Amino acid sequence: MASLAAQPGQPAPALRTRAVPPATRRSGFAGTLRSEFTKIRSVRSTYFTLIAFFVAGVAFSIAATAGNAANWRHMSRGAIASFDPVATSLNGALYLGELIIVVIGALVITSEYGTHMMGTSLAAMPRRGVLYAAKAVVLVPVALVVALATAFTSFFAGQAILGPRHAGASITSPGALRAVLLSAVFVTCCALLAFGLGAIIRHTAGAITTLFGLIFLIPALAHALPNSWFFEIARWLPGGDALGPINATKPLGQPYLYGPYGQLGVFAGYAVIAVVVGAVLFRRRDA
Repeated sequence: MASLAAQPGQPAPALRTRAVPPATRRSGFAGTLRSEFTKIRSVRSTYFTLIAFFVAGVAFSIAATAGNAANWRHMSRGAIASFDPVATSLNGALYLGELIIVVIGALVITSEYGTHMMGTSLAAMPRRGVLYAAKAVVLVPVALVVALATAFTSFFAGQAILGPRHAGASITSPGALRAVLLSAVFVTCCALLAFGLGAIIRHTAGAITTLFGLIFLIPALAHALPNSWFFEIARWLPGGDALGPINATKPLGQPYLYGPYGQLGVFAGYAVIAVVVGAVLFRRRDA
């Protein structure tokens, strides 16, 4: 083999260029966003969960409104006067939605801990804040689009059933559009709350169980308090009676609660706190 060293009287051989050019910039958010979107749409559980959410929400709306339509002639005047056709058709999207969408919210981050792939993701994107933000940003439109589709479909399906009884409402009725939109936003906040808890707990079942405890157990225990205490804290709870105003278009007879925007804001605050705490822990803990 010929030597690469220069012979006396001969010019030195040219140096070989590098096969891989040096990195010119840090890993970007756009690429990480595309990667996270690929992850969430390539997993079958995403589609199964979102389809279950849509079907359950619409089916509940049909069942609830059909039951009221069947019993309409036997209802008292007081019951008819207080009947809220909008809330009745949206209860499935609101209450069943929060039970189902949290699975997607938690899995977006906990699935990689369960499969030990988080280390691989961090090797590809070592900027933890960018990776965490990309996961949250991908989750929001997925949850919101399906929640909007479920809420609008539930509303129109329910009103089509109540219409022949002259008990329905139109989307232009006072508060109807607001209730549909806020129901979808609430479900999206549920997904973000589950995402934040998933980052904190790093276990799917643990995150979902903790969220159910916040939404169902704590409000139920609060009812055991004296009324004066309960009326003071009920508006600040992440579930129970505090969710009623979000999709209601008629007074609920609970003056101790905030209005729909206020109660949604309280719940969104819980989601923000969970996401922020999750971000801090995600940056500080090992994968």
